[in-house]
Amino acid sequence: MPKPTGGTIGILTAGGDCPGLNAVIRGVAKAAMHHGIRVLGIRDGFRGLVENRTIELNNSLVSGILTQGGTFLGSSRDKPHKMPVGHGVVDQTAVAVRNYRRLKLDCLVCLGGNGTQKNALRLHERGGINVLTLPKTIDNDVAETDITFGFDSAMSIATEAIDRLHTTATSHHRIIVCEIMGHDAGWLCLGAGIAGGADVILIPEIPYDLDAVVRTLTQRRRSGKRFSIIAVAEGIVSKAEAGRRAQQGKKTKKNADPDAAPAVIAPHAPDAVHLVHESVASRLARHIQQLTGVEARVTSLGHVQRGGPPTAFDRLLCTRLGTKAGELLAQGHYNIMVGVKGTECVPVPLENVAGFKRTVPPDHAWIKTARLVETCLGDEAV
Repeated sequence: MPKPTGGTIGILTAGGDCPGLNAVIRGVAKAAMHHGIRVLGIRDGFRGLVENRTIELNNSLVSGILTQGGTFLGSSRDKPHKMPVGHGVVDQTAVAVRNYRRLKLDCLVCLGGNGTQKNALRLHERGGINVLTLPKTIDNDVAETDITFGFDSAMSIATEAIDRLHTTATSHHRIIVCEIMGHDAGWLCLGAGIAGGADVILIPEIPYDLDAVVRTLTQRRRSGKRFSIIAVAEGIVSKAEAGRRAQQGKKTKKNADPDAAPAVIAPHAPDAVHLVHESVASRLARHIQQLTGVEARVTSLGHVQRGGPPTAFDRLLCTRLGTKAGELLAQGHYNIMVGVKGTECVPVPLENVAGFKRTVPPDHAWIKTARLVETCLGDEAV
């Protein structure tokens, strides 16, 4: 039995929920307590730190939560430096730091995605406090780690959805467009699309050519295949739109259709008309139906991908990441993210993570795999 190191840590979950958060909380807490470290759970992300809402964790509280989805501590997307207060937004960094010191914390452990990594580093740099992060997101786009926890669970859910869509698409001879989460990274859509046998997979990293997609669908129809499944990441752009953005030399809103009416017209004008913004999947399905003459339907998985219990892979990953964090905390290693490199969980300097995003490289093995099984990736017909 190692000699107790003492000290106190706080742990919070920030950003969107995902499977595995409870498993990581359990891993960190159990490993930390094993080394004699006191563990405080902070309610509802960084807002709970600002509002000083905590609960002391013990073996009883973290027992039985390994298989549960979500986070029993609660989460929020609030940022300490831009905290909604009343009708305004206030910089509450000083309050967060003051509460950190009032709680006599030796380190603040933050479980979250890209935004959380940046917020944790900002607290360290501006407040001089110790932080340690773990990479959580179904998007799998956190830098300096081979995989994030929650990704495998979400990919399994999306794959199952595509499996189910195959049966109804086959029965009714339809084209079905399945919209999958992922923002600017295509990992989730690409992985689920390959695993689910989607005929077309469109991801943000590869601008798509609608003509190439239509040619692929038409060729499938002519060869006797009377249905098609299209997996679409929510952040896709067409080749034409990608070209316009490059020419403009500035960022434009993702998924914007330059020929479409704005989502909201004159919101402050008398008798203003509010239009619902058409999703990228819906717009794509509409165009495909017009060009092929085949009925096209849309399924958007939405937050279903975030819910439910973690897979066995994620439970193991979360336990390994959490316990590694507990060991590093006992050794006094701070201001790092615990990432996955090959078969090992390793510390990574937080400044190498925050502000960076891991997207699908064009030569990635999954891209090559998809092409070899004749999956259309939108840039050319197959």
